[in-house]
Amino acid sequence: MLKEKMLKVLNEQINAEQYSAMLYLAMSAYFNDKGLPGFANWMYVQYQEESSHANKFFNYVVERGEKVELGAIKQVPTTWEGIIDVYEATLEHEQMVTGLINNLMDVAVAESDHAAQSFLRWFVDEQVEEEANVQQILDTLKLIDGQGNGIFLLDREMRQRIFVDDTLAAK
Repeated sequence: MLKEKMLKVLNEQINAEQYSAMLYLAMSAYFNDKGLPGFANWMYVQYQEESSHANKFFNYVVERGEKVELGAIKQVPTTWEGIIDVYEATLEHEQMVTGLINNLMDVAVAESDHAAQSFLRWFVDEQVEEEANVQQILDTLKLIDGQGNGIFLLDREMRQRIFVDDTLAAK
């Protein structure tokens, strides 16, 4: 059984993860429209990851014997100024998600919910990785000024990314 405040923020996080999934799906569509299938693939994998994160939170709430309450997901942006802008928005979004995860952990600590703290540690670690990956891509994009042959090569590299549901191994 979860305390009321913990349940509230977990349900909010399910919706935040669904928003993240839709944001990355919109970014994938943007890159497909720009003829960048590798970048589109990278964002589609992000979409799959965020969907799996939402499902992990969903299943945790259910496992704790509580009611999942889904809310409306706000409209995601669908246009950006260019590739660098997309990844700057991605980094900003991941930093915001990190704040949400940190808040969840703060609530779990304040509520002395040790099970929630254990559950959330995986997400804390995941956010460090998420921010680092996006920062690396953004640094590379800035190095090549978001254009030219470097984009072609980076797009080819981005095609290689595949979805692996790491949430299944994390318990």
